[in-house]
Amino acid sequence: MSADEFIASRTVAAFHGLHASEDEPGFVRQFTSEIKRSYGPAGLLDLYARFAGGDGYLDALMRNVIWRAAANGCGAGLRVGSGAVFRHLHTVNLGNGVFIGAQANLQGRHDGICTIGDNVWIGPQSFLDARALVIEEHVGLGPGVRLLGSTHTGKPLDVPIIQTDLEIKPIRIGAWADIGTGATILPGVSIGKGAIVGAGAVVTADVEPFSIAAGVPAKFVRWRDERQPGSDRH
Repeated sequence: MSADEFIASRTVAAFHGLHASEDEPGFVRQFTSEIKRSYGPAGLLDLYARFAGGDGYLDALMRNVIWRAAANGCGAGLRVGSGAVFRHLHTVNLGNGVFIGAQANLQGRHDGICTIGDNVWIGPQSFLDARALVIEEHVGLGPGVRLLGSTHTGKPLDVPIIQTDLEIKPIRIGAWADIGTGATILPGVSIGKGAIVGAGAVVTADVEPFSIAAGVPAKFVRWRDERQPGSDRH
């Protein structure tokens, strides 16, 4: 391959989105059940610390097993990158074929609920406030995406903001949506099915299905089928 050929733009087939999730071998399911029975929630955290950062086969296997054991529910084909961390995973349901990138942070709450659908790809170094979160199937979150599900009320004014109550607002990412690298989704926002959020965007309001939004704050750019704003919708 020449240098000119190497730097040219090109299109290649998707991998994660087309990768069929195969059920784990029986020993993985049995091992998961035994680990869950033997260690309990606190013990699983201690055990996870021993395997969280490695890149070898055993490290990846143990991350898979521990996430499965700690989660409220987990489908087949889970993959967890090195350095990925979690909190209150017992409130999280993971679908089939979920990918958790390296150093991603999935932070739940003891009384929260989070559902992550089939074939979701969560990029490295992403932060997911999973206290009231739904991510539907075939969603891609780019590296460094932040889903923020709460904010301080800031009231009353005579105390520091950090001491005021937290208002938790649900976030929903619709099926087939794609959230660009470094984008931030603020509390209470819904991203419509098939929508695209541009890299680095700060999304403060709902995004329409099959639309493209970008910028700070994020604004409507166009429909994905390139119709102009105000044209007839299907």
